[in-house]
Amino acid sequence: MIIPINLGEKSYEIVLERGAIGKAGRLLGVSGDRKVLIVTDSGVPEEYVDAVARSFKKKNIFIFPQGEESKNFETYRQICETLMDLSYTRKDAVVAVGGGVTGDMAGFAAATYMRGIDFYNIPTTLLSQVDSSIGGKTAIDVGKIKNIIGAFHQPKKVIIDPDVLSTLTERHFINGLAEALKAGIIMDAKLFEIFEKGEAKERIDEVIERSLMVKKKVVEEDEKETGLRKVLNFGHTIGHGIEASVPFGELYHGECVALGMIPVCGDKIKSRVISAIEKTGLPISHPIDKESVRKALSHDKKSDSEGITAVICNEIGTFEFVNTSTDELMKLI
Repeated sequence: MIIPINLGEKSYEIVLERGAIGKAGRLLGVSGDRKVLIVTDSGVPEEYVDAVARSFKKKNIFIFPQGEESKNFETYRQICETLMDLSYTRKDAVVAVGGGVTGDMAGFAAATYMRGIDFYNIPTTLLSQVDSSIGGKTAIDVGKIKNIIGAFHQPKKVIIDPDVLSTLTERHFINGLAEALKAGIIMDAKLFEIFEKGEAKERIDEVIERSLMVKKKVVEEDEKETGLRKVLNFGHTIGHGIEASVPFGELYHGECVALGMIPVCGDKIKSRVISAIEKTGLPISHPIDKESVRKALSHDKKSDSEGITAVICNEIGTFEFVNTSTDELMKLI
């Protein structure tokens, strides 16, 4: 299946196909005279990296340690220095093979090296397949503040192969489902019903496709998050605050998003959302350090002099933007 993302001169295609990773070079269409830097992390199975590497004539591989703690200036610097040391030019490209951290790191390096070179994304986690691999957001963390330094840099093409999900641990798989559940709550009642019935795992191809269609609609209308795209932050404002308040690895990103969605659901749907979260295997409660959460909320990228723009859902498949404050969000938590 080909899903086009229509952004004028920055338009590109998502290839959603089982077995696609084995023919990455042909699907990406990168000519043989171009050099490709494959950026991946230590947790990605070698078989996936090798399958992609075999597709390119001129390639190098950069591997960094797995985990959110690697999403920093030092790893970014190392990627850029690798590009410099190997004499990559503006005609060359970066290919990410991995999850959201890999896509963010590789994409940000591609966005800024020589003021921008081509970037291709091959997400290998469910979370990155349904959300972060498309839309052009690239970034690194500073301290515990997620994605505070970054750029919009659309990929030239994205390959999504559901077969690679078979090597994920159960917890990582479930972690990725949180972003798909989010998409259902805000804009696709039929997608939410799949979760409500406890059928997300069995119908994963449909879950991925429907999630991508939600993000496609939003990104095409608002590429750089000046309006509608803020809806994709549903659950993230509080979720990022929770994520910043716990030690690395204690909670995964999707688990924090799941927790962050509950306080911003209206009373009419809150019990349904909690039930769907539980059926998915995601957490519905976790102890937090309130002051750490409050501090993280004060750094939220959706905040301005008038407060924080929160996404509130009172009916499944709908949403509204509400200007609120850190104090009001803390009350909801």
